[in-house]
Amino acid sequence: MSHSNEVELVANGGWDERILVCRNAPLVTTFIVITTRYVVVVDTMINEVTAGKLLDVARPYLTDGRSLLIINTHADYDHSWGNQLFAAMGVPIIGRRASVPIFSEPDTLTFLQRVQTDEPGIFGNVIPTPPTILFDDKLTIDGGDLTLELFATPGHTVDHTALYIPEINTLLAADAAEAPYPVARTTAGLPVMRQSLAKLAAIHAETALYCHAPTDIGPQLLHDNITYFDKLEAACRAALARGVPANPAEDADVIELVGLPYAQAVPQIARWQNIHEYYRTRGHAAQLRMMLESVSRES
Repeated sequence: MSHSNEVELVANGGWDERILVCRNAPLVTTFIVITTRYVVVVDTMINEVTAGKLLDVARPYLTDGRSLLIINTHADYDHSWGNQLFAAMGVPIIGRRASVPIFSEPDTLTFLQRVQTDEPGIFGNVIPTPPTILFDDKLTIDGGDLTLELFATPGHTVDHTALYIPEINTLLAADAAEAPYPVARTTAGLPVMRQSLAKLAAIHAETALYCHAPTDIGPQLLHDNITYFDKLEAACRAALARGVPANPAEDADVIELVGLPYAQAVPQIARWQNIHEYYRTRGHAAQLRMMLESVSRES
């Protein structure tokens, strides 16, 4: 996928007007929360240019004594590679302690080198920059009129964070839930990710916004993601009982082996059925492989 420096402010779809939604299409959606004390930029997108455009959106609200804060929901490139702009300005960047090593680990640097070669105009100047204010499991920001409750939601990544704003019963779930489904990086992360989904659903938020889902999809996405993985688990348990191996050969048709096509695992409505072919095929197969291995480890 090629990348763009374009950032658009998304028209408000009914959420509280103190939340601004910004999009670097088609890759990622991020947020700016305006409180009486702070202007909080939630994720910094892919580079200094996109971060600068987020700052342009935030700047008119930096009045009446408000300070600028940055939150990283996790260390993935589309959420944190704009950090260097704000770090150079001395703006506090808040993130999980678990994220810090990710910015300098070999996989990150290898990926950076590849995208700098492929798209130097986008990534040529990126310097992965970790957060400067660290927390482990929970952190509360008292914004005056709004409270931002940050809490660990690992699984998609080990460092993932979600935000809840109780005064407006709004959840910023980041990548803990996605359309059509979130992805754990490791088999061990899969059950943890499902626990995080359950934790988010238990909040019963009136409004839920995500970094990789339509803004109008709402809290129902949490339940649809939970149902998707529940169906995968049931199908994989049945497949293992029939003798399907926990680790099928690389060239095996895992969807056929397990007997659960994508279309049967998601809601029967157009939004879920009309998606990129990857999610129906290779992506869904990868989820099934991970679930087979995860379930087999329980015995």
